[in-house]
Amino acid sequence: MSKTFMAYERPNGDIGIRNHLLIIPTVICSNQVCSRIMQMVPGSVAIPHQHGCSQIGADKERTFEVLAGTGKNPNVGAVIIISLGCEVVDPIALAEEIRKTGKPVEVFDIQSVGGSVKAISYGTELAKRMMAELEKEEKVPVPLSKLKVAVKCGGSDATSGLASNPALGAAADSLIAEGGSIVIGETTEIIGAEHLLAERCVTEELSDRLYYIVSRFDKEVERMGADMRGGNPSPGNIAGGLSTIEEKSLGCISKCGKAPIKGIIEYAEYIPENGLYFMDSPGNDIECVSGMAAGGVHIVCFTTGRGTPTGAAVVPVIKITGNKMMFQRMEDNMDIDVSDMLDGTASLEQAGERIWQEIVEVAEGKWTKAEVLGHQEFSINRIGPSL
Repeated sequence: MSKTFMAYERPNGDIGIRNHLLIIPTVICSNQVCSRIMQMVPGSVAIPHQHGCSQIGADKERTFEVLAGTGKNPNVGAVIIISLGCEVVDPIALAEEIRKTGKPVEVFDIQSVGGSVKAISYGTELAKRMMAELEKEEKVPVPLSKLKVAVKCGGSDATSGLASNPALGAAADSLIAEGGSIVIGETTEIIGAEHLLAERCVTEELSDRLYYIVSRFDKEVERMGADMRGGNPSPGNIAGGLSTIEEKSLGCISKCGKAPIKGIIEYAEYIPENGLYFMDSPGNDIECVSGMAAGGVHIVCFTTGRGTPTGAAVVPVIKITGNKMMFQRMEDNMDIDVSDMLDGTASLEQAGERIWQEIVEVAEGKWTKAEVLGHQEFSINRIGPSL
């Protein structure tokens, strides 16, 4: 019999571990109105961003897809979309896409309601009514197999590959054993170790796809006349004891466990259930996590040796470290310390079990340190130039 935990059941069959009212600006011009409404209505979450206008082609599509995916994330219970009224992102099409999940979606534009002051007043009253409805919803038992978790690392040091990443990999294997889903990304962070992940792909076509994604990224960096090895490992990585990109990548890939890779998906693309998946995404912490959230993950497990405080708008982020001194220095930001792996007082299995239990507790409602501190970072990865 499948193990269960308490969560919100969505109309389309998804489950949510949070019940956010999400306020989406379709364009940078709507950011201030959205942020002010969020301040007026506790429990709501806004996702200000710099895009939505002067964009064409793939960038226009990406902005739409990330905003739609974030609204569709199962941790979101209802959505308000606020448009200026003249941007390239179509607010009505965005609302229709999110409504496919069955959740309530309201949309209005600032120009039509009479400017920022009137828009804040109108939006605040709307948000209060929608929040009151969300607060009536109750959790129900749902199977652990519905849980989707992203694994991410940032601000890595030598302890990341030695302790926190492999411990997270053991926890990832525990979720997959329950029938859940794990997604790993960061194309820039697997270079030099991509052959090891390619060997784990369930088909030759998937293996070829992984190699293609890495090659595509390399060519894009070359087109810019740059060498990514000038920025990866970063200065902080090097100061933390990582000497090469290959050394960093070998530690990075250990955080997804040992399961076969069942699929390779694009940035912000929907993440299937049951198994391990790779998402083509940047290493940039906030852009990567935002893409994973748009793909539908419930939780992000984030390892760091240097101390990265960032969270995410609609998904709880669990911070894990193997650096004891950093944990003591930044205990306000860190959730789990697995540095006892390095002094021999905890095994890989014990550290992995500690992370696994934290995942279950956060899924049932425990707040992460990033949530307590109000970290709600959000950023959309871009492709080309602005007009």
